[in-house]
Amino acid sequence: MTQAPAAVRGAAIHCDAVVHLYPNAGGDVVALRGVDLDVEGGTAIALLGPSGSGKSTLLALLAGLLRPSSGHVLVGSHDLTRCSNRQLLELRGNEISLMVQEPMRNLLGFATAVQNIEFAQRGVRRRRRQPLPFGPEQLLERLGMAEVAHDTVAQLSGGEQQRVAIAAAAAVAPSLLLLDEPTSELDRISRDRVLELVLTVHRELGTTLVVVTHDPAVASAMPRSVSIRDGRIGAEGRSGEEYAVVGRDGSVQLPSDVLGWIPAGTLLRVHRHSAGVDLRSPELESDGD
Repeated sequence: MTQAPAAVRGAAIHCDAVVHLYPNAGGDVVALRGVDLDVEGGTAIALLGPSGSGKSTLLALLAGLLRPSSGHVLVGSHDLTRCSNRQLLELRGNEISLMVQEPMRNLLGFATAVQNIEFAQRGVRRRRRQPLPFGPEQLLERLGMAEVAHDTVAQLSGGEQQRVAIAAAAAVAPSLLLLDEPTSELDRISRDRVLELVLTVHRELGTTLVVVTHDPAVASAMPRSVSIRDGRIGAEGRSGEEYAVVGRDGSVQLPSDVLGWIPAGTLLRVHRHSAGVDLRSPELESDGD
């Protein structure tokens, strides 16, 4: 695969105390509650959580499709909370590539798979005035779709449409690639091909990659995963190991399996020692005495 042009750089992400509310006649719905998140440019991360946890809302904020109710969202040098609508459109046309859920929302149904990718690349190629590192047929071949490359996408299966949408999003060599549930309609083999492709884009171009998923297997394939629970950043995974997260406000988000042992509202004693800090239940300490 051709090396990326030197101009492609992964965009860093910085979210500071981000809150997002959806207005509702019966009272505003809180989707995100004080989210703090830092992602270094050129890294890959999964946002893992169940439906309704706020992960897709966070992805929409990173794409500039929504504006936070409070807090700040920075992508690269751009504070998306202060950008004009025109500036956000330019960012999505040049630096940020988003694939939303439901594949046909990303595609031209009357066009072929190759034509969809060419359409995605056309405007970017004109603006950058330099070659892109991926060809449409090359991307489709890597996804096991060479035989349907010239079929109209409306005739393809849902899983095939999903893979074309991912190829189109990756084909523009963005600084930030955002994928919302990219493997939700795929079998295991197709899922693994998609993960291989997007991680190849990430590695070879230095693209920052953010994948929203409810599938722990997808999250575990990424170098870093962040869980989202009830609109808050939860535990983190790094290289297969899970960590609790200390927020900027001093709150501690524990791994979900720990909550079975320590329910919300539990009082814990803080024990400081040379190796760090332990949180201990007074009741368990009493049982051990």
